[in-house]
Amino acid sequence: MFVFHRAKSVLSVSASTASLSFMFLGMMTTRAAAQSEIPVTGDTIYFPIPHIVTFLFLMLGPTKIIGPFVKMTEGADRALEKKIARNAILFSGSALLIAGLLGEMILAKHSVPLPVLALSAGVILFLVAIQDTVRQFSFSTHGSTAEAKAEPSVKLALDPLAFPVIVTPYGIAALIVFLSFSPDVESQLQIGSILVAILLLNFLAMLFARKVLAALGIVLAILGSVLSVVQVALGLQIIRQSLLAMGAL
Repeated sequence: MFVFHRAKSVLSVSASTASLSFMFLGMMTTRAAAQSEIPVTGDTIYFPIPHIVTFLFLMLGPTKIIGPFVKMTEGADRALEKKIARNAILFSGSALLIAGLLGEMILAKHSVPLPVLALSAGVILFLVAIQDTVRQFSFSTHGSTAEAKAEPSVKLALDPLAFPVIVTPYGIAALIVFLSFSPDVESQLQIGSILVAILLLNFLAMLFARKVLAALGIVLAILGSVLSVVQVALGLQIIRQSLLAMGAL
């Protein structure tokens, strides 16, 4: 009995720590986005590491996963939840690796200028962020109450959890942009390390999703609204810097 209560206490502390970590990282990325500028030299856009962390955390991080994961796994036991979370991370990591490798190869083959690629990523991010922001101010009912709910299964790990909840189209575009603008292999490895850290955070977010949502549901909703506005601003910032790199401004 003592061991049971001890384990329960440890899980509660872990969930609280995870909740605070997600909030802290969200606020830090917001502050970094507000205070930093993307340098442009000629037709090259330089993305500092803090900026890359900010972009990838917003596009691929845990703040947008908790709610959907709880809804998808409603009625599932703990073992199935863990299996879905683990498989989703494995699928997401594989997809990002393939996207990063193929993206650079395709760009090199078709000679797509990097500023044009960055502009495309900025437009995608801006449009998706605008859509998310407007949706949050809509009072219409999301989904039909008569819609049949599918039973939780491992298949959810691939679709829709890994794609498109975790690995978003604009997240893939941003990854390709960062890898393409990286000056050397060391910089690319740093980006890979950032992705691994974010995927680990995503895994923890899914493991403690119900506890986090129960404790900080309103706070996460407010943080999500703030981050949506930040993504709109970041999309516009990428567009502006891309136009500067192309000499259009």
